Amino acid sequence: MKSYFAVLGSPGAWRFLVPAFVARLPYAMLQLGVLLLVQWSTGSYGVAGVAAAAAAVSQAVVGPQTGRLADRYGQPRVLVPQVGVHAVALGVLLALAASHAPALSLVVLSALAGASMPQVGSMVRVRWAHLLGGSGRLGTAFAVESITDELTFTLAPVLLVAVSTGFSPVWALLAALVMVVAGTLVFAAVGEGAPEPMPVRVRSQRGVLRLRGMAVLASAFVALGTVFGSLQVGITSSTAALGQASAAGPIYATFSGASVAGGVLYGVVGWRIGAPVRLAATVGLLSAATAALTLAGSIPMLYGGAAVAGLVIAPAVITGYTLVETLVPAEVRTEAFTWLNGSVGLGIAAGAAVAGQLVDRSDPSAAFLVPPVTTGLVALLILTFLRSLKPATGRSRAHEPAPIA
Repeated sequence: MKSYFAVLGSPGAWRFLVPAFVARLPYAMLQLGVLLLVQWSTGSYGVAGVAAAAAAVSQAVVGPQTGRLADRYGQPRVLVPQVGVHAVALGVLLALAASHAPALSLVVLSALAGASMPQVGSMVRVRWAHLLGGSGRLGTAFAVESITDELTFTLAPVLLVAVSTGFSPVWALLAALVMVVAGTLVFAAVGEGAPEPMPVRVRSQRGVLRLRGMAVLASAFVALGTVFGSLQVGITSSTAALGQASAAGPIYATFSGASVAGGVLYGVVGWRIGAPVRLAATVGLLSAATAALTLAGSIPMLYGGAAVAGLVIAPAVITGYTLVETLVPAEVRTEAFTWLNGSVGLGIAAGAAVAGQLVDRSDPSAAFLVPPVTTGLVALLILTFLRSLKPATGRSRAHEPAPIA
């Protein structure tokens, strides 16, 4: 574990990691929180689903634009006004929901709350890249971030549902609002690891997605997101069909726990295989692992399939983030990381929607068809464009990668 101790012992790391963790918990609460809030206010799951989707899509679309601003003007100058807008948007949404306002206003405010959510997770990764780039420890740092993501997405729903059922969704999202404001403001005030603002030299009609390999990586992260979304639906519907609905939580927790374990193991290995090949291999393995879930006809088999899939997904995510640092110039790293975060969010929404339709039209096991298909196709895409994921020969990481046609 020396590599983890070395990374976490980096000067000033804990000063930005602690407030970042506080700010990232609400990030993991927002979509489910909006769903619970709007359903509580309107009594309609249909309206609630639209509002939650509006929050997720607006976050995925607007997030990279705020990342671009952070690269150009610095993290504090973007985070402080952004969290202010988010506080107003979420505060107004809570007030409207408490007064049972019309559905359209709730959907619009949900979209605004999602669009203004501070992208602290991406900015933490940028700080690691700034602190450790070229040191050989960046992969371990990104493993730490993957583990942190799993912890937040495991703890956040538990806290959200506990407060929502004990009090109301309004109080749950109000607690999330306090955390995101406090965590973001403290994070913005901590200077350790924050890169200096840089003039953006990348010029392209489509921005960062036109850079070498970024479109392939974004597609891969959409596919990884479909794994999370479809497994939530598949595990929930399958356990209900087997008469053990209460097992859904522990099974999904097994998936999350295995992902943490996979991330820890991945971070301590000194890899000799190039990151592009590792990404293709891990996504291919994930396709095979999730395909096995289609045959899971019992609770023990669901536990086993979820554990195997979890072990593989974290290494795929870590490898993708590691590749970004080698492919894009420093002045657009935040935007690039935010595109990947947004791609996961889009994948979660799409995976859950498609899996839900398959379950309604067929049976619970049909939900498990989504991950092997999406990840299998992306594994082939990665192999086809493997060359674009390798840093250009003779270029340093600080130089701009060649755009792809």
